[in-house]
Amino acid sequence: MGKRIISQARGHGSLSYQARKRAFLYKIKYPMGDGEATIANIFHSAAHTAPLLKLVVGKETFYNPAFNGAVVGQKVIIGNNEIKDGNITMLKSVPITTHVYNIERNPGDGGKMMRVAGTSAIVFKRYDNNKISLLMPNKKELKLSGDCRVSIGIIAGDGRILKPFMTAGAKFYKMKTRNKLWPRTSAVKMNAVDHPFGSGRGKRIKSKIAKRNAPPGARVGHIRPSRTGRR
Repeated sequence: MGKRIISQARGHGSLSYQARKRAFLYKIKYPMGDGEATIANIFHSAAHTAPLLKLVVGKETFYNPAFNGAVVGQKVIIGNNEIKDGNITMLKSVPITTHVYNIERNPGDGGKMMRVAGTSAIVFKRYDNNKISLLMPNKKELKLSGDCRVSIGIIAGDGRILKPFMTAGAKFYKMKTRNKLWPRTSAVKMNAVDHPFGSGRGKRIKSKIAKRNAPPGARVGHIRPSRTGRR
């Protein structure tokens, strides 16, 4: 008998296909009120591509991606209209052509977009109905509410993908941390016991019909047409 193919094993769940829980200890968000925060620490988080800032405002602690030029002890203004790298303010208060990151999709959600190392969006247009248009890195426009909060500047860590993984072990542990499937291989390169398309024989794979409600692992290489047979 064969064994579960990779997609089935991942769906079943095991220690081999689990992300490290310690990697996701730090949740990026914005504080509830306004004020002046202090950068208490800049550190690496396994679940994030960019270094994180540990910010303290009053008795509240929160985390935000680090911006270019951030230093420990630096002050970050929250809620003021001062446009300075690292400051957190509403989108309607940001001038045109300013770079912003960690953008809220809806006011109050804590920031959902532009959180990868080296990324930022540009404030592009203003509209009369309190809507602001952002120019994203893929050159597409995104229209958001002016009440959404953003961080000013560009996220640190640009050039991250230029540094190669020198060993297979380093790549393995990085992918393991974020629960990414690695290494990837094609089905026809496997042995016959490991996958329905395995072995060197029969590489001209014929399409087969899978049940409509079959789980993803049971539908590997199959199609599910909307109907079959003659009308």
